[in-house]
Amino acid sequence: MTAVRSTADDRAFIGHPKGLGFLSITEGFERFSYYGMVALLVLYMNAQLLKPGHVEHVVGLSVLRPILEAVFAGGAHYSNQQLSSAIYLVYSSTVYLTPLLGGLIADRVGRTGTIIVGASVMALGHFLMAFDASFLLALVCLMIGAGCLKGNIATQVGALYAAGDSRRADGFQIFYLGINGGVIFGPMITGYLGQGIAWHYGFGAAGVAMLIALGIYLSALRYLPPDPPRKAKAKAKAERIARPALTKREGAALILLAFLLPVLALSIVGNNQIYNAYLVWAEANADLHFLGLKILTSQMLSVDSIVSVITLVGMVMFWRAWKTRFPEPDELAKIAIGCFFGAAGVACLAAGAALTPAGQRVSFNWLLAFHLLNDIGFANVLPVGLALFSRAAPRAIAGLVIGFYYLHLWAGNILVGYLGTLYEKMTPVQFWIIHVAMVGGAGVVFLAIRLLFGRLLLAGEDSAPDFDDIAVADAQRTP
Repeated sequence: MTAVRSTADDRAFIGHPKGLGFLSITEGFERFSYYGMVALLVLYMNAQLLKPGHVEHVVGLSVLRPILEAVFAGGAHYSNQQLSSAIYLVYSSTVYLTPLLGGLIADRVGRTGTIIVGASVMALGHFLMAFDASFLLALVCLMIGAGCLKGNIATQVGALYAAGDSRRADGFQIFYLGINGGVIFGPMITGYLGQGIAWHYGFGAAGVAMLIALGIYLSALRYLPPDPPRKAKAKAKAERIARPALTKREGAALILLAFLLPVLALSIVGNNQIYNAYLVWAEANADLHFLGLKILTSQMLSVDSIVSVITLVGMVMFWRAWKTRFPEPDELAKIAIGCFFGAAGVACLAAGAALTPAGQRVSFNWLLAFHLLNDIGFANVLPVGLALFSRAAPRAIAGLVIGFYYLHLWAGNILVGYLGTLYEKMTPVQFWIIHVAMVGGAGVVFLAIRLLFGRLLLAGEDSAPDFDDIAVADAQRTP
């Protein structure tokens, strides 16, 4: 593979290295396939896969089902909706652990090869969704493939720029524009094909998108940075071993950051339920017409992605304007504010369910209010949390701490899946009020932590990253 050109000279893609354009489009199609599949997953299991004539053909389900029922239901028999939520739990949580494996593999055999294998395995997984028998194998392929891709492409984006290159932050913003394009159009197209025509058309479209991503990546190899030589890896490992021990203050900050992880997991349950029980509830109870247009349930993920991008950019602009006249809240305060907005958003679903007369469908306006308030909250939780962890983490282990930050998404998705198994055991109002309590309660805990221990996390203020850069760069819903 030809080495990438000097980053100082390579401005072939709107002032950035040419490889950035290829990586952005590759990741856009990969996210198209990923979110396009997720938009259909729970709906497909409830509407077809877990029904007689199909469920008995799924290889391995007869073994997996009693395990899930024993672990999460005390051995009680699951309904189809509960089983679909439990399967979603395993898939959506594991997909945040496999990038750790993908990073280890890449460190040993190279990022380029790992990405190629990951994309190929993901494409195989999408096409295996076309057959009942291979459903669980398909999910395994998707989890492994996503793990090989998730962090490694982003690492290659960073490697396009030399240390101190001022274009780096802007490059990541461009990169995430490609991601957001995939997140928006994936559910829109696969939803139309999957729900509107046939489920396997939607999964097939996700597979085709993944093949396109692989083809684009392969065509870009000569523009991408080469993998670090083994000697450089050994040197980096030696430097990590030689790092100084943590100070007492850094150790205390690390303990506090670890305590924040379960609270962060609670803060995202309302947002991440969008991919699970929310779709089941909306399919059965909501009027999905907007301005005379019929919106398929799976396409609500596209609606949410559009609102999410708008609100995230809007929040960046709002805080920029705010700090010209008033003191800007610190990260813990912003996260608490985000939790309260997120809780208010989920409260709209509870209110819509409570105020809608029996026999009628909940107005789309309640759903739109939920997405608007929830996404304002999201803009002040996930990217701000990343900014907090990157600033407050001890410099000697900053990379490791950021990796552990994403474990709250793993824990949060386990909780989301478990809550989904309770959906049929209560009224919709009760179901959504539980989410309101968890998200709002997380906000209260963040305020308490700020009052009691906030000064401890001020360590490292001089090395604080710019929130605006991180917020826009992390605009994707699930990093």
